[in-house]
Amino acid sequence: MKRVVSSSGMPREFRPIDYARITIFGLAMTALWSSLHSIILPLLLLEFVPEAQKATYLGLLITTGLLLAIVVQPIAGAFSDRSGFRLGRRRPFILIGAIATLAFLPGISWASSWAVLFAIYYLLQISANTALGPYHAFIPDLVPEEKRGRASGVKGLLEIVGGVIAIRVVAHLMSNYPLGDGIRQLWLSLGILAAVFLGTMVATMRLVKERPGAGGARLALLPTLQKSFRIDVKASPDFKRFLVSRLFFIIPLAAFMTYGLYFFMDVTGVADPVATMGNFTLITGGCMAGMVYPAGFLSDRFGRRPIGLISGLISALGIGLLFFFRSYYPMLFAASLLGIGLGGLTGSNWALATDVVPKEEAGKYIGLTNLATAGGSALARLPMGWMIDFFNIRGFGLGYTAMLTACFISLIVSSALLWRIKKR
Repeated sequence: MKRVVSSSGMPREFRPIDYARITIFGLAMTALWSSLHSIILPLLLLEFVPEAQKATYLGLLITTGLLLAIVVQPIAGAFSDRSGFRLGRRRPFILIGAIATLAFLPGISWASSWAVLFAIYYLLQISANTALGPYHAFIPDLVPEEKRGRASGVKGLLEIVGGVIAIRVVAHLMSNYPLGDGIRQLWLSLGILAAVFLGTMVATMRLVKERPGAGGARLALLPTLQKSFRIDVKASPDFKRFLVSRLFFIIPLAAFMTYGLYFFMDVTGVADPVATMGNFTLITGGCMAGMVYPAGFLSDRFGRRPIGLISGLISALGIGLLFFFRSYYPMLFAASLLGIGLGGLTGSNWALATDVVPKEEAGKYIGLTNLATAGGSALARLPMGWMIDFFNIRGFGLGYTAMLTACFISLIVSSALLWRIKKR
């Protein structure tokens, strides 16, 4: 049985409470990005860009920021693999990245143009992903292989809970943002996100115990940068297949997080689109939270691929219902199916990621999973935003029909690609 290090430096068995200790930081990270992408940035951009191009600008903002995430996260992970700090390999990077994120976050409220908003968002992407890459390596570093599905389930559960609660709270605070007194609501929203981020960072630094890093003099700049994006196919033959499958799984999740508010505003006719977005997210996230840990547990028992395939088909069914039903309660039922499927995919998919990465370079390879995570998010933003605006000009709501079609196809493709992965 693999052991982790206690506060006294002596090895001990991996305990249930350790699942939460090594994954709590993800709660704040998801709360931050889900609130920014779903509520705050879509509303702020309406002040600076033409109405007919709002989806295009939002997609451009998030996509270009994600390109930075694709670069920064594996580099930070690779440096943490080779680091020799007394605090451990991962925690120093989490500390530095989190402090910088907290320093840049208030700049969102000071943005006076779309260019300033873009610049602040880029700084947040760089700082947050400096912490995120090394943080993601905790599971392959510290969790026994036979328990990684459960650890991934807890990780997914905390991230979903953080995202859902944050979106619901921020949606409530920002629901009257365009009507006046917006700056106070914005500051309150950012303050809550900052407090959660600070608290989970402190908890991670105090509760996660690593041995001092063994990298020492190996922390060389140029060799580490050169190796940051190099994938050893022989050491991990399934890794590239996993990346492609995960990329298609991320697209529908990111698309709804980004354009869901505009979807409810433009084509559904609901009385309060911001509150509806919050409720849709609450139900989707609640069902995801209910499924993510059981999916991780079942994937330890029966394999990652069967759970991923079934989950992908359920979430595709949820998307399919939105083609035909645009009234309030049927959309919430579709949200429940979408959440059940995405929860199953989240729990099994991250467990699969920890299976296929080489242990000795876990930080780098887990960071490289962001090629799929951020890549899928990027495809769901800039091309999707342009597509929505392009087709909406040609027919009422046609752009959102195109978005739903792309999301449905992505889930089917992701599920099919799982069967190309050989490792159970």
